[in-house]
Amino acid sequence: MSTYLLVHGAWHSGECWQRVVPSLASAGHRVLTPSLTGYGDKAHLLSPEVGLDTHVDDIVELIIEEDLTEVTLVGHSYAGLVISSAANRVPDRIARLVYLDAMVPEDGESAADVLPVTQALIDLAVKSASGWRVPPLPELPPPSGLFGVTDPADVAWLRTMLSDQPVRCLQQPVRLDNPAVNAIPRTHIHCTVGKPDGFDRRPVPAVQPNGAPAQVWELATGHDCMVTMPDELAELLLKLG
Repeated sequence: MSTYLLVHGAWHSGECWQRVVPSLASAGHRVLTPSLTGYGDKAHLLSPEVGLDTHVDDIVELIIEEDLTEVTLVGHSYAGLVISSAANRVPDRIARLVYLDAMVPEDGESAADVLPVTQALIDLAVKSASGWRVPPLPELPPPSGLFGVTDPADVAWLRTMLSDQPVRCLQQPVRLDNPAVNAIPRTHIHCTVGKPDGFDRRPVPAVQPNGAPAQVWELATGHDCMVTMPDELAELLLKLG
């Protein structure tokens, strides 16, 4: 049995993994899909003080409280930053990092460093009435849709779980200063359909930090593949278990 800890991205909640969990669980694996502070069942905790460090604490505390080991730690989108810093703090408990259409940072980088278009979101939030709220990205014409989701029923469901993101999440730097984190194998899963202009990902280096060849898989769907291709995503994740 493996343990999968699935971490949602900005604006979403742990509910977004609902369609992926049954396939992993039916294969005998333990699956955890927490909502980060400010989202889902923790939406009432949304505040300007919530930042990347808060979300890293969420994941590290869950790993320690549940005494999780040999964790396949999956981070979608913004959560690539979260899983990186979390693994830096508890590398001995992480079996693999999975960057699911995610930001992949270096030590000391913020979201704006990894994805420069994020700076525009930061600037808008700082100038807004609240001074700190970053609203979800707008729905675009197909194939971009709402985070890559275009089916009307799925879009309606997705809207039920979206919350504003505190701007500190995009400003605080990732910590990757523990040499032990470099030994953790990495897998990258890229969604290849409907990426909006400006949201170009960095090329994945041919060699992982641990010296192994890069492992990059693709799904021919939009950004929220856990909504649009849950079975195919689960199949890829099961290859890692």
